[in-house]
Amino acid sequence: MVQAMPASERPSMSGEGFPALTLDSVTKDYFTDGEITRALHGISLEVAAGKFVALVGRSGCGKSTLLNLAGAMDFPSAGRVLIDGVATTSLDDSGLTQLRRHKIGFVFQSFQLINTLSVMENVELPLLLAGTASARSLARQALEWVEMQELSERYPHQLSGGQMQRVAIARALVHSPRLLLADEPTGNLDTTTGTAVLELLSRVVRERKVTVVMATHSLEAADRADAIVRMRDGHIEEIVRR
Repeated sequence: MVQAMPASERPSMSGEGFPALTLDSVTKDYFTDGEITRALHGISLEVAAGKFVALVGRSGCGKSTLLNLAGAMDFPSAGRVLIDGVATTSLDDSGLTQLRRHKIGFVFQSFQLINTLSVMENVELPLLLAGTASARSLARQALEWVEMQELSERYPHQLSGGQMQRVAIARALVHSPRLLLADEPTGNLDTTTGTAVLELLSRVVRERKVTVVMATHSLEAADRADAIVRMRDGHIEEIVRR
C-alpha cells in the first residue's frame, strides 16, 4: 500500500498495476543567494493505486515540496518521481502537460477558483483547455457527484468555503485523474465543514478508485487516511498503516 522498496525493484514504465506514485531516493534542493537549502533528503515512498495517504508534520517539514514534485509542478534535484510508472523528468513540456491534464488532480487550501467564472465554467475549464468536446456534460456530472449541481450558475463569491472546496474537488476530478493531490484542503474550513470535505475525499477513494495524497497539519484529518506518513525536516520519520 504505502512502503519503501529497493530502487532496483521500482517500476520505470507506465502500465496497469504500477503504483500511482513512487518517489525513488528523492532529494530536493533550493538555491537562494548562493546558499543551498535542502527540502527533501533522499526520501523513498511508494503509494499503491486507490489508497488515501496523509502527509503530516510541522510547517517546513517538506509536505508541500513533496506534493509539488508528485504533481510534476517541480522536479527533484536527485532521484526520480514516477506517476503511474512514468518518471516526470523523462517527459518534455508537452508530455508534462498531458500528464497533468489526464492523470493528476489538484485541490488547494485556498480553493483557487476563478472569480469571474461561474461554478460550471470553473469545473469545465480544464476540459476546455484540453479540447474535450463533452466538457459541459462531464462538468455537470462532476458537480452532481459533489452535490453542487443546483449552484452551477453561481460565482465563487456567492459560495461558502465548504461549497467552494466541493467545486474545487469537482474540478480536480472532472478529467478522471489517477492521482489527486490535496494541500491542506480543510485548512480554511470550520470543523463541521472540514469533516464533510474529508468524507468527500474518502468517497473519491472508495467510489472512484482515485489515489489521494493529502498534506495536513491536522491529526484528526489524517485519521481518515489508509496510511499516515510522518515527516520531519525533509525526512520520512514513520509510516503508520491503518
